[in-house]
Amino acid sequence: MPNKANPQLPGTGFGTVYLIGAGPGAADLITVRGARLLAMADVVLHDALVTPEMLELCPQAIKIPVGKRSGLRSAAQSFINQQIIESALRYPLVVRLKGGDPMLFGRADEEMSAMEEAGIYFEIVPGITTAVAAAASVRQPLTKRGVARSVAFFTSSTAPGEDADTRLPDCDTLVQYMGGKEAILTAQRMLAAGHPPTLPLIAIENCSRPNERWQHLTLADLSQGLAACEGPVLVMMGEAMRQRKSR
Repeated sequence: MPNKANPQLPGTGFGTVYLIGAGPGAADLITVRGARLLAMADVVLHDALVTPEMLELCPQAIKIPVGKRSGLRSAAQSFINQQIIESALRYPLVVRLKGGDPMLFGRADEEMSAMEEAGIYFEIVPGITTAVAAAASVRQPLTKRGVARSVAFFTSSTAPGEDADTRLPDCDTLVQYMGGKEAILTAQRMLAAGHPPTLPLIAIENCSRPNERWQHLTLADLSQGLAACEGPVLVMMGEAMRQRKSR
């Protein structure tokens, strides 16, 4: 593996790029390896959801925001790919810092393909995905013996030209990323498909951050709307989300 002293592979002309998962938000939930690489980075290209506290782990690095936020004007993926390539041409150690885990709803495939085509050496450093952090935060396991033994992570966000009316997963516990308004439509579709109105769910906003908030709802509640949210929302649905008697 390339190191700080010699992070370039001979003959490539490029530095090494690390796609690092920042985790759900709290700076102390990034992996030890991720934090170590941030402290060594020459440049960090970071998502919009990466917190200022996380960026304090790389005070020496040049920081380039390349975030994509649903419903807001943001950097095109092709532009982000080009930024990564140009950074690797100029700097020995480049970090592409992504919220959660790079390999789950992180558009990693597009960035890896761009680097492979350019001949750039890269590595992936996984992070804690928000669903796992949210389950821990609200103390509700995503699986429960005799109740839920399957989990599906999904999003309603679609690529240009893709059918927006995607099929909902068939699992005991459903976890919708980028929940917000999309989760309301999901609840309406689930009710229309025959799911019980009393199905329990938990909506969590700003998971793991100081301004985290969450609420227990039913499918019928969610179908009527969700309180205004300013941060990222994740919705966990299924019988495993029914409030525990011991709480």
